Amino acid sequence: MFDPTAFDNMKVVIEGALYDLDIKGDIIITDRNDLINLAKMSRSFDVSFQLPDGNGTAKVELKSTLLNLAAELLPSMQTEHQTGCYVRLEFFLEQEKEPDFYELKDILLNIWGDSRDFSLTSHVHPLDTNQKISIILAVEFGRLVTEDQMDDLVNMTDFVVTTLERLNIR
Repeated sequence: MFDPTAFDNMKVVIEGALYDLDIKGDIIITDRNDLINLAKMSRSFDVSFQLPDGNGTAKVELKSTLLNLAAELLPSMQTEHQTGCYVRLEFFLEQEKEPDFYELKDILLNIWGDSRDFSLTSHVHPLDTNQKISIILAVEFGRLVTEDQMDDLVNMTDFVVTTLERLNIR
């Protein structure tokens, strides 16, 4: 038996919280990836889901680098402050017309606060007039998330669902 890393523990907690919502019927999980990059010795995990009646998708992603793993497994390095993982949230929408990007940013600011990093991207095929506009909104925390914030990860799932609901209402 191996001793799970901080990444493993946080992955299990966020995955459990989201699957609980899926079982209750609050969300529908549409994709799940658990990857190990052997070239960089990094890990990533993501879960994508939709609301039962919504048209957008949310993705919760955790990433851990070699430095994060080494800090945890080699305490002699005295880099315990590097144990943990990075969290990124993405919201995918498709719309008929170009949205008000300031309104989308305000939705993110109202839910996540101004201490987060936001990015908004839109994609459209310029020659296809019938195509919908694809929009990606991302929220990053700009810092390492540690096992000390495990309860915050569970609470974060409610904020992700709320964000998806508000983005779909517009």
